[in-house]
Amino acid sequence: MHLILYGARYWREWEIWLYSMPLMCLFCTLSWYQHMLHDRRAEIRYPALNETRKRIYYKILPVFTVMPASILAILWTYDHFHILGFYWKNHHTIEALTVGLSVNLVFITLFEIDYILNKYRDSKLERQVVAQHSVAQELDTLKNQINPHFLFNCFNTLSSLITVDKVRANLFLTELSKVYRYLLRNNAEGVSTLKSELQFIESYFKLLHTRHGDAVRFHIKVHKEYENYLLPSLSLQLLVENAVKHNMVSKSKPLVIDIFTTAGSKLVVNNNLQRRVVKALSNRVGLNNIRHKYELLQQKGFHILEDEKNYTVVLPLIWQQN
Repeated sequence: MHLILYGARYWREWEIWLYSMPLMCLFCTLSWYQHMLHDRRAEIRYPALNETRKRIYYKILPVFTVMPASILAILWTYDHFHILGFYWKNHHTIEALTVGLSVNLVFITLFEIDYILNKYRDSKLERQVVAQHSVAQELDTLKNQINPHFLFNCFNTLSSLITVDKVRANLFLTELSKVYRYLLRNNAEGVSTLKSELQFIESYFKLLHTRHGDAVRFHIKVHKEYENYLLPSLSLQLLVENAVKHNMVSKSKPLVIDIFTTAGSKLVVNNNLQRRVVKALSNRVGLNNIRHKYELLQQKGFHILEDEKNYTVVLPLIWQQN
């Protein structure tokens, strides 16, 4: 603005810097404050991204009202008091309005871009938070499915044992209370370490051994490097439970369940296939529960493989940083 008022004098006369600069800063500050108040009202009135056009139109209004009024006030003040020898001429008005219009449009554009980017970022974060809450709620639903499912099968087993062998039924009930306490503690989280899951499955095997004796056998071979990897809680228990439920179990034809790790952070649960003649009723809660948990955790690699002799489930192990 000083270049318009004083031309080349601006670079030569120290009085302009000493006296006029503070006065000009005062005018500019007042004008800019009015602009900021108006911009804030525009953002409050039209905050959404789909209201951008209305917000821009609203923000442009001061460019044609406040800005010209401020420039005319500056020119009038400097001319009226002939500050440092200034006299108002027509070209001063045109030049000042042109510069003011250009500067204001540039800053309005920059501030609007910044507002849109921040709004987009906030909107994205809100969607992520909503999605995380949705995932957490779905995981809670899946966790709540496991306990009734587990208890229903165990009580059926206990009921059959009571009529056959009351001593073993008592042992089964004792082991069941231990396992269920462990289950409640483990199922409090959506995921568990492989080490924790293996500890639980060993406790669960004691429960099965009380019921079936040597008719069910376990072979576990897991590399220690994978013990701190994660997988959905109680996945192993659900798979073992399904294997016992859907296959014939006898001492002459024992059900053999192998649990082992492979390269590529995979955990494999395999059992020999010896289907029951009369199929057990199934609502497929177990497998669907595990599959859906992996989908919610956005982890690929869950597979079910079956041939004439074996039934195999591949569980991807999750590194904790993920």
